[in-house]
Amino acid sequence: MSGGFDLLHSGHIAFLKSAASYGDLYVCIGSDKTVYDLKGRYPVITQDERKYMIESLACVKECKINKGSGLLDFLSELEEIQPSVFVVNEDGNTPSKIELCKTKYIELIVLDRVPSEGLPARSTTSLRTNSIIPFRIDLAGGWLDQPYVNKLHAGPVITISIEPTIEFNNRSGMASSTRNKAIELWKAQLPEGDPLQLSKVLFSYENPPGTKDVAGSQDALGIVMPCLNYYHYAQDSYWPSEIKSIDDESILSWLENHLYLIPLDPRNSNYDVLANTSITEEGAKKLADAANNCWNAILKKDLHAFGTAFLASFHAQIAMFPNMLDESIKPIIDKYASKSIGYKLSGAGGGGYLILIAEKEIENAIQIKIRRKNLM
Repeated sequence: MSGGFDLLHSGHIAFLKSAASYGDLYVCIGSDKTVYDLKGRYPVITQDERKYMIESLACVKECKINKGSGLLDFLSELEEIQPSVFVVNEDGNTPSKIELCKTKYIELIVLDRVPSEGLPARSTTSLRTNSIIPFRIDLAGGWLDQPYVNKLHAGPVITISIEPTIEFNNRSGMASSTRNKAIELWKAQLPEGDPLQLSKVLFSYENPPGTKDVAGSQDALGIVMPCLNYYHYAQDSYWPSEIKSIDDESILSWLENHLYLIPLDPRNSNYDVLANTSITEEGAKKLADAANNCWNAILKKDLHAFGTAFLASFHAQIAMFPNMLDESIKPIIDKYASKSIGYKLSGAGGGGYLILIAEKEIENAIQIKIRRKNLM
């Protein structure tokens, strides 16, 4: 297996013990530089100390520091070890690892994050921040919260606020930068109070006077506003002129049952999402129309109409922002497109998740938990 294993905790130990049941356990850890490249921050514990602690565990045969870079930084170590089984947890089960194991004829084992009996679930992110502040997914209309888009055509952005049930990727396209600002502001959890007012506080905190590139308000709103929300942006506006909120349990459960996330490899740190843009009135209108169709389909719980509008919104986005879709991701989309009714990327150019709308369960995909009103 391979991973960062920063801030070694009970969740890591439970995972390592489970993995060791398949044979001699070799653990390959990311170097300090690789962790920085992938997560945008250095690990708290250095690579040598992480190696020492992991190798001290009775269930571990040997621990190696990976020589490579990126998500598949362990290729050299894989050739040295020649394993018959490769073990990952559910949020580490990326398409590149699946394809690698298939090519090398290695059995891939995917383990759920299950804590030892009587102990709480743990992740490195939760220990670093001790935070249960939500993430957000924009289902349709993303970019219409930017005046340079909505000045050409008014329209909605549709978001859901989701619980941090797993260690979601940093720079995942799920408002993780805004979430980091929320953690600076409020630490462990969202404070009590009117969600709309708290959203305004977070938006202002992230975008103080003089900010050159203003973060869209759907990020702050999407994190703080619970459940499912529709934000209508009038022309040339930073803040929505109308907000509709849905907390109907049947709709929220329906969404949870049909949304699936496939983890993607991180994008290059120098990747320019805003390069090669072609923002037009026609493109903004297509994006707005798709988002409205998406909203109406959700309210009717019409899965096929939802999937169609979801995909149309994504296509409208990449027509104006071509760098949202990197060439390296297309084979992964091709692999899952036939299993879904609609798809989009959470993170522009990769680095996040391929989000799928599907009628049937997709094996080894991640499902989300939408934050309800009574869960702050």
